[in-house]
Amino acid sequence: MNILLVEDDLELARSISDHFREHGVAVQHCADGISGLSSACETEFQVIILDRMLPRLDGLSFVRQLRARAVTTPVIYLTTMSGIDDRVEGLEAGGDDYLVKPFAFAELLARVRVLSRRPGVQEPAIRLSLGSIELDLLKRTVLRSGKNIELLPQEFRLLEYFVRNPDRVLTRRMLLENVWGIHFDPQTSVVESHISRLRGKVNHGFEFDVIQTVRGTGYRFLAPN
Repeated sequence: MNILLVEDDLELARSISDHFREHGVAVQHCADGISGLSSACETEFQVIILDRMLPRLDGLSFVRQLRARAVTTPVIYLTTMSGIDDRVEGLEAGGDDYLVKPFAFAELLARVRVLSRRPGVQEPAIRLSLGSIELDLLKRTVLRSGKNIELLPQEFRLLEYFVRNPDRVLTRRMLLENVWGIHFDPQTSVVESHISRLRGKVNHGFEFDVIQTVRGTGYRFLAPN
């Protein structure tokens, strides 16, 4: 299962992501409504977990715009707004479920699984592939032309994000937000150092470099033969 988490509390988002990944659920995180809406419209998710009080675009506006664009992905609100009127407003805007903070991770996971089994919601394969590269999202393993590549957890997340966005220029900021969950510039070389290590591992023994540097802009991942 592949879900989108739109939550501006970075510590909570990290906890939710870690918990879901332990149960074999892939999580993409966005910290504001605008970037979340963009991801929801560009990528196929089985469920969206959405905070109501978000920067740049609030949760209700998010759902209304999502439905206006004919995106039918189930949405579960995760919010401190617990009043009956709040719940009704959220569901009438186009949401599918409502869970109030604080909450139990087990209940959130159960509700997400219920939503993902609704008619018309397709369960994706547990594997991603691009050219000769194959990722097993449950076992967290990587193959290139049948050769096993050992990656650390953060390197795997970085590669997964690249594979989900092939031949697209990804900026440093996009990588920080979607792979690390960092929504400010930490003034470190964390992106560059991880890409350097990932490039060395994924390309070792192969002539074609799958990670292309777009000078002054970011990086582009190309499908290997």
